Amino acid sequence: MGMPDVLKHWTRAEVLALPDDGRRYELVDGELLVSPAPPYVHQRAVGEFYRRLHDYVDRHQLGEALFSPSDLDLRAEQLVQPDLFVVAPPAGRAAEWGEVGIPLLVVEVLSPSTARYDRITKRRRYQRSGIPTYWVVDLDARLVEIWSPDAVAPTIADVSLEWRPKPAVAALVMDLEACFRTIWNP
Repeated sequence: MGMPDVLKHWTRAEVLALPDDGRRYELVDGELLVSPAPPYVHQRAVGEFYRRLHDYVDRHQLGEALFSPSDLDLRAEQLVQPDLFVVAPPAGRAAEWGEVGIPLLVVEVLSPSTARYDRITKRRRYQRSGIPTYWVVDLDARLVEIWSPDAVAPTIADVSLEWRPKPAVAALVMDLEACFRTIWNP
């Protein structure tokens, strides 16, 4: 399980200087979050959601769909590594992570070691940073929690998931039942 280091207030520079040892280091409001490599099914889920998002974002020229490792700053000296995220142009042409800005969408796939961070710690930071849409993918429950900056509770999607980042663009509609079947039954 990932453990926070609550004894000190970490800086972005200190976290970036940590060794590349296979762990995921993130910084949220001065708290160091350390997570081990994710389970296999987690990565299958990241791949499946990435494939669907990438195709949609590319087809509608909305920016770029990316996945971690990353060192997103969120314009607040944070260091987060969401499983998936979508950045709008011109962020897609940025040279450094600090230039990317606020993603249009962030997706976290729950793992036993990250569920609390994803649902509470990181969600609150994503909301304060103004990320328009945040999805928490719960593989065990086969559902997606949808958060917006002002939400006090998520909208739950368990059959179909819709995302419309621009009113003039047709929505991405994902058949979640088919998506979860693909993840669990390759």
